[in-house]
Amino acid sequence: MAEWFEESFGEDYLLVYKHRDVQGAKREVHKMMEWLDLPSGAKVLDLCCGMGRHSMALDESGYEVTGVDLSEVLLREARKNDPDGRVTWLRADMRNLPLAGGFDAVVNLFSSFGYFEKDEEHLKVLKEIYRVLKPEGRFIIDFLNPDYTAAHLVPASERVDDGQLIKETRAIENGFVKKRITITDIRDNGTEMHKEPRNYLERIKLYKSEAFASMLSQAGLVLDYIHGGYDEEVYNAATSPRMIMVGRRCA
Repeated sequence: MAEWFEESFGEDYLLVYKHRDVQGAKREVHKMMEWLDLPSGAKVLDLCCGMGRHSMALDESGYEVTGVDLSEVLLREARKNDPDGRVTWLRADMRNLPLAGGFDAVVNLFSSFGYFEKDEEHLKVLKEIYRVLKPEGRFIIDFLNPDYTAAHLVPASERVDDGQLIKETRAIENGFVKKRITITDIRDNGTEMHKEPRNYLERIKLYKSEAFASMLSQAGLVLDYIHGGYDEEVYNAATSPRMIMVGRRCA
């Protein structure tokens, strides 16, 4: 059977998440570059780049950027938004990167981590980050804050967009936050058409900061500090919406 992430990042994903904006990505990249303090022309890997919003913003900031994602649909959109081919786009599994290394920084954004069942698979990802980084190379992993997520989880929501009824339910189950998405074609009068709804799952394993720091250490990575969001310098487990980890590869 296909893994959930092999099925969920297709054409319908573009509909569900089309509200993400380019200007927001540019603001986040500006803050990330303050944290990483990289020289102009530095080599940056955007791991799980999706449609490439952050990759393009990194390129505009003067860096040599490679964007990697498993979804050919999302990479198609990324290439469409990069008509001059300024970014190198690659399709690959984050556990096994077709890259030799030599990157000054790796960024992994918007909770593009925790996709797998076993801790060993997540450790493989971190070891790949270690492998492709230069000694003392920097990383950012932008992950959700487990405690905040649990406290603010919206159990169910629905909306209509482009003639589609999008229903989402969310729950925390066995250490994972799970979102189930059902998309149904509807008529102009709001009634459902006689088509089978499309169902998708999104699943992220919840790692608290101590557990994440332990995995990073096992992979040879040093966690320097954690931000609570792009507007928060200090991470607070109870109140911060994000857990943005900044660190480096050991020499």
